[in-house]
Amino acid sequence: MSLRVLISGAGIAGSTLAYWLARHGCTVTLVELAAGRRSSGSPVDVKGPSVDVVERMGILPDLRAVATRVNRLVFVDAEGRDRGSFRMKTFQGSAGDREVEIARADLAAILLSAAGENVRTLWADTITELTQTGDGVRVCFRHAEPERFDLVVGADGLHSTVRRLAFAPEEDVIRHLDMYVASVLVDRPIRDEHHVVMFNTPGRAFSVHPASGTAVAAFMFRRRAVAGLDHRDTAAHKRLLAEAFTGRLGRFERYLDLAMATDDLYFDSISRLQPPRWSTGRVTLVGDAASCLSLFGDGSTLAIAGAHTLAEELARTPDDLPAALDRYERRHRVLVKPRLRGYRIGAMLLVPGTRATLVLRDAIARLSGR
Repeated sequence: MSLRVLISGAGIAGSTLAYWLARHGCTVTLVELAAGRRSSGSPVDVKGPSVDVVERMGILPDLRAVATRVNRLVFVDAEGRDRGSFRMKTFQGSAGDREVEIARADLAAILLSAAGENVRTLWADTITELTQTGDGVRVCFRHAEPERFDLVVGADGLHSTVRRLAFAPEEDVIRHLDMYVASVLVDRPIRDEHHVVMFNTPGRAFSVHPASGTAVAAFMFRRRAVAGLDHRDTAAHKRLLAEAFTGRLGRFERYLDLAMATDDLYFDSISRLQPPRWSTGRVTLVGDAASCLSLFGDGSTLAIAGAHTLAEELARTPDDLPAALDRYERRHRVLVKPRLRGYRIGAMLLVPGTRATLVLRDAIARLSGR
C-alpha cells in the first residue's frame, strides 16, 4: 500500500507501528517532541501477544540482551527487614518464559532502530493543527513546514496532542484513580540485580528496581485528584511528593532527598483513559493515547500488540480506511477490556490503602515466598 502516514510519538506504540507500516509499503513520518532518544526509563514488560510481534520483527534477542534480571519482589519494613515476597513469575502472562522485562527507553530505542532508514523522523517538533479534508489531513507543525497525509496516528501517550486536537479535551476522557506515582534514577539498587525492594505504609509505597544498570526509585501514594495540577509542573509535583513521604520512609529517607534534588523527576497521576472512540475520519489513536490504565494495565504490551493490529488492518484494506480503523478498534478492545478491570487488584497488592490490607498482603507474600 502507498499511504502517507504521520505518527505522533516515537515511543513504544509509534515505533512499532512505524516498522510495520513501512514494511507494508507506506511512506511513514514520525514526529517526536523530545530532541532524541531518551536514555532512561522505568522497566516495562513485553508479555502475552506482544512477544509474538517482537519475535516476528527479529528483535527478541536484542531485548533479552538488555533485559532486567529481576526474579523476586520483596516487601520490607522501615529497617529493610523482609516481610514477604513474590516470585516475578507469579505475574507472567500467556507467553510464559518467553516474556521479558526491560527499561522503557531501551525498548523504544530497539523498536525505533528496527524501523531503520525506512522511516523519516522529525525530532524536537510537535503537531499544532489538524485539518481534515476529503482526501487527507493537513498538518501544521511547530517547526516543520505544513504537509498533507492520508492518515494521522496519535501514539503520543496519556497526554496526547493528537487526541486533544482531533477528539476531546484531556479532562473529558481521563479519569484520575486517586493515586499518584513518581520516579527518579538513583545510584544503586537496595540489594542486587535480582530483587525489587518495596516498603509500604498504608496508602503509600516506595520501591527501588535495579533495572539493567541504572536503578529506579518509585513513589506511589493514594490521594484524590489535585484540581488544576499540570503534569509539567515539577515544583508542584515535588511539593506533593514531600507532603506524602517526608518522615515516613525510615532508612530509605535519602531516596526522597534524591527526588527533591533531581531535575529529571517523572510524576503523573495513575489514570484510566477511555475515549468513546479511537478514530475520527483520517485520524486514529494507538497505545496509551487510545486506551490507558497507567502503571497497572500492561501498557507496553498493549501498545505493541495494538500497533501491530492497526498496521495489519490498514494493509488489508488501504483503500477503505474507515473499515480498517473499525476492525482495528474492535479487535484491540478485546485485549484492552480485561486489563482495565484488573486495576483494583494491582493497586491493593502494591499500595494497600489500610493497615489491615497491608498486613493481609504481607501474610500472603510470606506464604508465597515459602
